[in-house]
Amino acid sequence: MFVTYTLPCGLRIICAPGQTDVVYLGIAVDAGTRHELPSESGMAHFTEHMSFKGTRRRSARQVISCMESVGGDLNAFTGKEETVYYCTCLGQHVSRAIDLLLDIALRSTYPQEEMNREVEVVIDEIESYQDQPSELIYDEFESLLFPGHPLGRNILGDADTLRTFRSDDMQRYAQRLYHPERMVLYVLGNVEPEKVLRIVEKIDPPQPSLKGRENVSFQPFEGKESSPFKGEIERVRGTHQAHVVVGAQTFGGDDPRHLHMYFLSNMLGGPAMSSRLNLALRERNGLVYTVESNHTTYTDTGVWSVYYGCDAKDRARCRRLVAHELDKLTQHPLSQHTLDAARRQLKGQTGISYDNFENVAIGMAKRYLHYGDTFSMQQLFERFDAITPEDLLTTAQTVFSPDRLLTLEYV
Repeated sequence: MFVTYTLPCGLRIICAPGQTDVVYLGIAVDAGTRHELPSESGMAHFTEHMSFKGTRRRSARQVISCMESVGGDLNAFTGKEETVYYCTCLGQHVSRAIDLLLDIALRSTYPQEEMNREVEVVIDEIESYQDQPSELIYDEFESLLFPGHPLGRNILGDADTLRTFRSDDMQRYAQRLYHPERMVLYVLGNVEPEKVLRIVEKIDPPQPSLKGRENVSFQPFEGKESSPFKGEIERVRGTHQAHVVVGAQTFGGDDPRHLHMYFLSNMLGGPAMSSRLNLALRERNGLVYTVESNHTTYTDTGVWSVYYGCDAKDRARCRRLVAHELDKLTQHPLSQHTLDAARRQLKGQTGISYDNFENVAIGMAKRYLHYGDTFSMQQLFERFDAITPEDLLTTAQTVFSPDRLLTLEYV
């Protein structure tokens, strides 16, 4: 189902068939927040912004109009472990899209005059984020789970540091991390893989760049699934609601238990209104409008958390209800009937999510970038089928143990 190539320069290509004439493609770069040096906080995200501000072949205006002029779309995002530049277009414009993606990923110039303007845009983004406690609390939560580690660093950085960056700093960052061998070009759509390969080889193919590779910074996480912060931490922020996150460190993407956590998290507070926490906090007691459980996987660790907003007077009651639901999952294995129902629901949600081709394409690229493999929906279902009640019980007992949990509250 998936076809892959590796060019002599080290660039990897992964292609998957699509069902429409719309093609979803992009470049995933092994360069995220955790690759920043201590003095580079926010550099990964700022570099993403600046990659749209001109290359050796295109002006900033030409970059943004290249795909828009044919009705296509170009965008990007930065994560803790990668930066992804992605594009959507009709199949007839794939060559144009690939040329543009390679250009901005490998030939951006990061001009100082553009940096001077764009830094204020990023700072506005930071300030708008500060006004959203329901989002901001997640960043502080991860900083407490991963103290002193790049994984605990805010992706956006801070205004004072960003204003010190110069074009030379960004050039050095890109020289260290933006190499073909640290990139995956991905394509999902009705395009023959051989055609994609021919396009890349015809477009001034990228060359290997060894200079600066020895300076790549990737600090492994060695927290052994524990954090020095436990119990409850309260921040007085004067918000109308109390915002609460409770959670713990979990498992990396190469640990089979990360799928157990995905399963448990979906049961607790996935998108279904019948999730255990939604029933306990909202439907039965009317204490919250939103409650959700999230699980994020990094290559060598992970984060599981529950978020809800409630009246300040209801905090203690909500905490007891959440603890009760967690406790139930640690006391006894699920019955086969309950497990089958949860598995059926998760498969249905996953199958529907595969209709979002852009997210499927990006997920495929990230998996291939970090682990060198990927899998189909059917293969994912087979992994769900292999999960047993004992698997979930053991994982729940490990993660939901009260002496591992951290609760952060904004009041």
